[in-house]
Amino acid sequence: LYPACTDLNHSLPSPTMFRVGARVCSRAVFAGAARPAAARTVSTTACATTTSRGVWGLVGSAGAGLLGFSYLQSNRVECTDQATFQKFWPRKIMILFGKPGAGKGTCGPKIEAALDIPQLSTGDMLRAAVTAKTPVGLQAKAAMDSGALVTDEIVFGIIEERIQADDCQNGFILDGMPRTLKQAEMLDALLISKGERVSNVLCLDVPDDVLEARITGRWIHKPSGRSYHVVNAPPKSLKSGGVFSKPTPKGGADGNMKDDVTGEPLIQRPDDTAEALKTRLAAFHTQTIPVLEHYKPTGIVRVVNANQDIEKVTAVVFESLNKFL
Repeated sequence: LYPACTDLNHSLPSPTMFRVGARVCSRAVFAGAARPAAARTVSTTACATTTSRGVWGLVGSAGAGLLGFSYLQSNRVECTDQATFQKFWPRKIMILFGKPGAGKGTCGPKIEAALDIPQLSTGDMLRAAVTAKTPVGLQAKAAMDSGALVTDEIVFGIIEERIQADDCQNGFILDGMPRTLKQAEMLDALLISKGERVSNVLCLDVPDDVLEARITGRWIHKPSGRSYHVVNAPPKSLKSGGVFSKPTPKGGADGNMKDDVTGEPLIQRPDDTAEALKTRLAAFHTQTIPVLEHYKPTGIVRVVNANQDIEKVTAVVFESLNKFL
């Protein structure tokens, strides 16, 4: 049940109207993968998107959408300020977990596109802050230059800075963060200070003994984060050599492991080895599992079996996310 906007032809920011349109169109918009473009104006009849995709999303929502529409007409309240929108349509704040090789690099971009919110990794945020020479970024650079570890306080300073950006207005996805219970408590405190909370925790689960083949066959396009696998998801450049093609050692400009979109060389992460995997899995079990237990009492944790075809994994992930729209 959501209030309607009564300010005739009041212009509102696109991200804000996306939240309104998405909620009015109910879950059918997401389930049908027909995310409506953001509306530019609001009428006195209801908060709805004005693009054709928004119209079809409303039609597709059938009962749920019509009930919401009726309520909007009969229970309209003023909602012309950002604070009111934040109250009724809070940001989607999601955490994406998974063991190394569980499929975050494959599922993450799909979720990002579906929810229209950015996927944020600690490494990317850290590098961006250092490059931009923000105050917190300079602190991080000083720590790294001195050989010291970047503290949790600096990391969360960077997160706080990043989630103020315009592209996070509808929400954001934290990729593998928080990693420890202490970081989870720090994240909760940060969000509470802004009147927010984590709304969804999704964990892609794969048995430990399946992961070695996934990890050692994984190649990535570092600039974009796109992930490939020599068996499960080979790039076109490898497939063009035939069924029995093998990756060129260490990739390179003349290699056969290239990004499908840019044609740039793919790389293997230095820690994508069987030996490193054991250490990373041990850290996941001892540090990250307690984070999942921390959020379970709130009812927002969903564990998805990622040891199946990617199409099935994606379908289950989207079904799970649909419950949070």
